[in-house]
Amino acid sequence: MNLLATALVIGLGALAAGIGNGLIVYGTLQGQARQPELKNELRQTMFIGIGLVEALPIIGVAVGFLLLNS
Repeated sequence: MNLLATALVIGLGALAAGIGNGLIVYGTLQGQARQPELKNELRQTMFIGIGLVEALPIIGVAVGFLLLNS
């Protein structure tokens, strides 16, 4: 049962992060197409957002290992 819970935590975290990253990049590209002069500011905000989104799967892996070893 712990193996299934670990797989779900890690898999769903990775899936959600992939969708979130896609939406962030999509929004950034839309903003760059509308206002090319804000390209650098949008890119900086995009990298911060992607970093925040990627933190969740990393936490999910840690929780998964805790579930696996309990």
